[in-house]
Amino acid sequence: MIEIIILKLKYNIQGAGEAVILIHGLFGSKNNLARLGGILSKKYMVISPDLRNHGESPRSKGMNYGLMATDIIDLMDDLGLSQASLVGHSMGGKIAMQAALNYAYKFKKIVVGDILPINYDPNLHRNTIDGLNAIISGRPSSRKQAHEILLPYVNDLASREFLLKNLVLKKNGEYGIKIYMESINANYSNELTKAPYGKPFTGPTLFIKGGNSQYIKSKYLNETSRLFPKCQHEIIDDAGHWLHIEKSAEFNKIILDFLRV
Repeated sequence: MIEIIILKLKYNIQGAGEAVILIHGLFGSKNNLARLGGILSKKYMVISPDLRNHGESPRSKGMNYGLMATDIIDLMDDLGLSQASLVGHSMGGKIAMQAALNYAYKFKKIVVGDILPINYDPNLHRNTIDGLNAIISGRPSSRKQAHEILLPYVNDLASREFLLKNLVLKKNGEYGIKIYMESINANYSNELTKAPYGKPFTGPTLFIKGGNSQYIKSKYLNETSRLFPKCQHEIIDDAGHWLHIEKSAEFNKIILDFLRV
């Protein structure tokens, strides 16, 4: 018999009105889309969860898009929400897509930040994963030391600073990582790089691409349109994969305008 374990995600909630759930990406937390959440909360009820194995949410050996989509549904049920719109960045975008494909009746609109419903290279984040594992095994006694451990694996300063937001000071004076890396290590290549799948979602869907990002390629847009026949596409020039940080004002306005219509 397969045991189904329901995880209770930790979340922030602000504002009132129709529900919008903000879903962060891999290695992130419920605070990643805080700027967007603050703007949306003037008109909507905004829920920002920590995903399983991230932040303050429970740890689980199981980690795939079906499970994480169910986590979102369970959160909605706990909050008494019959319907919501979803905004997800990167892995969070894949979770939003999987939730919409599995539970179309639960979602009004979907916004996906810089990711498509396709399979990605299993080694795409290998350096980042190796770097976070190196911090765990290196048992740094300061944030500076953790930064130095990560440096050979992640060259970009902004990316390192983003990842180091996951540092947590333990009682023994050493720094650890909030992310449950054991599960990431076990599931990344064989689960988290996979494409979402299911019956097409016929509700309004918006894909936002960073103009400099390599995550969205035009040759895959036919598959995107098959699964999301009412999809629209927006490009933010001079932005990479972290478009919600690099061009936050433009990113936030595009989403607000889309949800308003």
